[in-house]
Amino acid sequence: MLASAATLQARIASPQVVADFESRKPDIDSDILEQICSPALPDSTAQCLQVLYAYMPLPDMLDRTPQYYMDHVVTPALKARKEMPWGKNIPDEVFRHYVLPIRVNNEALDLHRPIFYEELKKRIQRLDMTSAILEINHWCHEKVTYQPSDGRTHSPLQSVSSAIGRCGEESTFTVAAMRAMGIPARQVYTPRWAHTDDNHAWVEVWADGEWHFLGACEPEPVLDLGWFNAPAARGMLMHARTFGNYYGTDEVLGRQPGNTDINVTSHYAPTDTLYICVTDRTGQAVPDAKVTFRIYNYAEFYPIAAKLTDANGETSLIAGLGDILVWATDGNRFGLHKCTVGRDKRVYIPLIHDGSSELDFTLDIVPPAQQTISVPVTDEMRAANDRRLAREDSIRNSYMASWPKNISPTITKSRGNHEVITNFLATLPSGLEEKALSLLANLSEKDLTDVPLYGVHGKIVSF
Repeated sequence: MLASAATLQARIASPQVVADFESRKPDIDSDILEQICSPALPDSTAQCLQVLYAYMPLPDMLDRTPQYYMDHVVTPALKARKEMPWGKNIPDEVFRHYVLPIRVNNEALDLHRPIFYEELKKRIQRLDMTSAILEINHWCHEKVTYQPSDGRTHSPLQSVSSAIGRCGEESTFTVAAMRAMGIPARQVYTPRWAHTDDNHAWVEVWADGEWHFLGACEPEPVLDLGWFNAPAARGMLMHARTFGNYYGTDEVLGRQPGNTDINVTSHYAPTDTLYICVTDRTGQAVPDAKVTFRIYNYAEFYPIAAKLTDANGETSLIAGLGDILVWATDGNRFGLHKCTVGRDKRVYIPLIHDGSSELDFTLDIVPPAQQTISVPVTDEMRAANDRRLAREDSIRNSYMASWPKNISPTITKSRGNHEVITNFLATLPSGLEEKALSLLANLSEKDLTDVPLYGVHGKIVSF
């Protein structure tokens, strides 16, 4: 009876999900609704489809069929949950937000889940959850290494095909690999560092009830260790994007259709809550004022978070212990104040300036203090990990060495996508190759590495 009661209480689609799905129904085609609400579907499959269709972007709803999501998202996710030893211990809420989602960031959809699962399951099936996470990251390093590129994000299979990715792509790929094995994972991002220019993205994983972090495609001997430990320990804000409507314990930074941004700064750095009260020129509270929290980076005050004031003209932010410039506006007038998180508890910002205001002031911006980071790793652990990294580099380099050489620069830039480019050129009528190469030369390197031959539903190069 206890087992039956637990089964009844277990809901991948929570009451909130059901309500959000019902409100979304007018956007869903009647044929699609008939398929995803079919009484013939297993209950777990039906619940997963409700989650996806409650929050997925409209283009995904139109571009792919329910059968696509059943075959390439829902069924693999449920299979991993059933077959992996940790699956039964993952709460439905964690599974819903961090295993099931169809994508990590803004990458194109692909068919990676069953492919990754088949390649990884024998490699990790006898490992505990923490060891499996570390092993998957080693596998990710075999496939992908860091190289800066433009802001468009490769899909997981495209990252494997090209063997490279910036930090946003490496973390997207690594989260996808973790989720394919039933391990809850999410991408963590700092919009800007507080003590130096630039930003970074990495990965958090849920292991045995707790969240830990790791550098994507940058394996370490233990969790909670990466080159960015010290920068993150003096960060002002780090956040993660969560699929669906999130109502957990982390601070919600904002909600967009289908996603919730949450504040995870306290996982990395000392924090405090800064309370902001926005008033008009007479001291009256200003509701719905936009408040942006800005840190100095790349010679500008970059907004790392934005919130609206409540009916009392108030809002707040949990942030690292450093200086931050807070800007508030009602759309007509504005006010600003330099705040020191940890010292300033409640700051009043009157909206006293307009577009004609001339502001002349000096600001001394102090970032959070440097922290001492100590993660226990023995010399033997470090040496063994370094040997593995060298072997993984050789595996990836061997794959890249298999690409054609001494040919067109366009084909060289296409990396693992060279077969698509050469097949395209081979299908052309005689005499058009030069024009086609001229056309391809106008594509970015990123586009050359993942352009398909037959459109969005066409060929994906195998790895």
